[in-house]
Amino acid sequence: MPKKSDKLTYAKSGVDRDTHSEITQGLKTQLKMKDPRILNRVGAFASLFEASFPGIKDPVLVLKAEEPGSKQLLARQFNKIEYIGFDMINHLINDIIVMGAKPLAVLDVIIVGKLVKEEINTIISAINQACENQDCSLVGGEISEQPGVIPEGVFVLSSSVVGVVSKARIIDGSRIKKGDRVIALASNGLHTNGYSLVRKLIASKPAILKARVNGEDFIDAALKPHTAYYPYLKEILNSPKVRGLAHITGDGISGNLERILPAGLSALVHLDKIEVHPIFKVIKEVGGVPESDMIANLNMGVGMAMVASPVEEPGMMRYLESKGIHAYHIGEIIEDKDNTVRYTGKVKWKTR
Repeated sequence: MPKKSDKLTYAKSGVDRDTHSEITQGLKTQLKMKDPRILNRVGAFASLFEASFPGIKDPVLVLKAEEPGSKQLLARQFNKIEYIGFDMINHLINDIIVMGAKPLAVLDVIIVGKLVKEEINTIISAINQACENQDCSLVGGEISEQPGVIPEGVFVLSSSVVGVVSKARIIDGSRIKKGDRVIALASNGLHTNGYSLVRKLIASKPAILKARVNGEDFIDAALKPHTAYYPYLKEILNSPKVRGLAHITGDGISGNLERILPAGLSALVHLDKIEVHPIFKVIKEVGGVPESDMIANLNMGVGMAMVASPVEEPGMMRYLESKGIHAYHIGEIIEDKDNTVRYTGKVKWKTR
């Protein structure tokens, strides 16, 4: 018979059910679900959401899943793990508002090699706050401890959202016309793309950490949470004046703006009109990254692109500025069978 101390328990295998239970119990008080359409609370097998959408005719559900990429490695390395919760949710919700949707409910998944209560609580608190900032609710999710699968000290995050939009008010680019204007909504930096490049730069050229970006340390600028655009756009998402919206993430302006262009039309984007965020200049100069590579893969300071008619463009830009987001003209829609984004001019690296 094995000695009592030699007996294998679930805890000895690396799964700490007590800590998991403590975290779950804490969530029952931390997550204050204010939406009356949420019919149950944390701890149920699944989340219940009443399909009631007052004022939305012919409602269409909009679904999306997202993860924050390798930015989470830097966030942990530099003790900014709360940022990654905001990053993930802001990116997630940006991807559905470009369809005209109002976010309703979010589910998250946190997978770790070893549960650390304080870290999990910090991440969930950030996720919950990011949801509240955008008028939706974190309704549940999964916390999974997987020793032997995920290394200790590493976490893997993902999330999903459901939103709703009236069928007649879906924004899918189909209303875009020749002659329409392309408006840039400024980013606050890298958002959630380009972090494999940044990590490589830090490893090979650590002097980049001494660089200053808009008066702050490089790493603080690099880890700044992804801009949430819903607070700026929520009052106009159902307006026919908004003919198209593109969330500029990986693949840069061209790779994302192309996704909303109707057949027979292209976008002509003026590189010299883009107000480049200073962090991109630092990355280019310190890393020696080719300009073409920067343009093809990074947002360059444009976090979202909006398409509006020439008549509506000035008023739309004034409206967005009044809400607190910088908006300016960067291009036009042209007739073109290639259905792509064409660049003209040269980037002005003076930055904004």
